[in-house]
Amino acid sequence: MTDSEQASGNLDWRTLVAAAQSSLAEAGVPDADISARLIGQRATGAEPGEWVEVLADAPHKRHLAHFDAMVERRCQGEPLQYVLGQWGFRHLDLFVDNRVLIPRPETETVAGLAVTEVESVRHAAGDVTPEDVAELPVIVADLGTGSGAIGLSVAYECSDVDVWLTDVSAAALTVARANLAGLGTKGSRVRLAEGSWFAALSPELQGRLSVVVSNPPYVGHDDDIDPQIRWEPADALFAEPAEQHLVHLVETATSWLHDAGSLILEMAPDQTSTIQQLAASLFDEATVHNDLAGRPRAVVARRPLQRN
Repeated sequence: MTDSEQASGNLDWRTLVAAAQSSLAEAGVPDADISARLIGQRATGAEPGEWVEVLADAPHKRHLAHFDAMVERRCQGEPLQYVLGQWGFRHLDLFVDNRVLIPRPETETVAGLAVTEVESVRHAAGDVTPEDVAELPVIVADLGTGSGAIGLSVAYECSDVDVWLTDVSAAALTVARANLAGLGTKGSRVRLAEGSWFAALSPELQGRLSVVVSNPPYVGHDDDIDPQIRWEPADALFAEPAEQHLVHLVETATSWLHDAGSLILEMAPDQTSTIQQLAASLFDEATVHNDLAGRPRAVVARRPLQRN
């Protein structure tokens, strides 16, 4: 590093991060220590295991400018995930910004359910009629994909599966496409499509989907929510009535899934009972699953009922 590239004074990253933590705490950021450390790691490019070794280093001017800009954004209340521009989700490191929802632990649970259902569908397909269901490829649709977190996790963790990522927002699909590029060869069977729910898919897929999964908007406009959520895209969060998209997906999925197919939906804890009852009237079984905090978070419905 040349003198012109190095920041002036006797600054090192330990001093900078300590000062940032103080500024963040004064601004009312609840996780000031975590934010300061992660912003420092992002600015330097250091992995967590390398961070201690970096603390005594003098900052490069460019890295310092990036660090200061991120600290200021966090002081203004912008969510840490957007400030960093990336966030871990299961086995993936996702690019995120305010065009998409922040990937959350609740949704990691939903992605795990989708992975489980892929394997369940593989086994169940051989036991149902018509017999040719077993010969169909495993096709997963992640509707309203946002960053692509759920569908890309399925593509990464499951073999021999075709995955469709759909969203009504072209901006969100741009983010999902960037994350797909980071998947490498594991993303070779992933496709993106723009449109509202099932309308984004080719009619040729009707009756052939193995798993449909979605984290749709399910927050009511009058719900009491964390102020930070207001930074996220409103169209991906809010619905009026709050359950309208959940109801639509349950009622429409039956004609898109094959006979051994499964539907997985994320929702608010107080919505699970209503949606489970609706799903139970249209599917062979419908169960509620808790998130990591023990709250009812998802409904999994299996095998659409066959209507005459």
